[in-house]
Amino acid sequence: MEALAAAVTPLNRCPCGTGETLDECCGRLHSGEAKAATAEQLMRSRFSAFAVGDEAYLLSSWHSSTRPAELDLDPGQRWTALEIIGKSRGGPFDKEGTVEFRAHYREGRTAGVLHENSTFTRENGHWVYVDGTQSPRG
Repeated sequence: MEALAAAVTPLNRCPCGTGETLDECCGRLHSGEAKAATAEQLMRSRFSAFAVGDEAYLLSSWHSSTRPAELDLDPGQRWTALEIIGKSRGGPFDKEGTVEFRAHYREGRTAGVLHENSTFTRENGHWVYVDGTQSPRG
């Protein structure tokens, strides 16, 4: 993970695909400078956290009832692109929402896609990831 995290700097484009720099976009959420205003924004920031290997952010943005005790991210897996397919609720004034997405990755020379419909809710006033249903087809 350290090699990947070192390759992504605050001035690189954010892995979530907005076109902004990591520092202007998801980096603000990772550092705690800002909080996600929507479920989609939290989902994007979590994808970026996977891309840069920020396990602490992933755990802190996970609902307390479903959060694992620890994460063991695969250093051979490189998250390369995010596609938002759809969303339901999850806006600034909602209490829950879902985001369907495709997260593209590489493991060595093999490309893969994680297709998931993720559930988000507010916990202590902040958006958090609850769980997701994966599609067998990317």
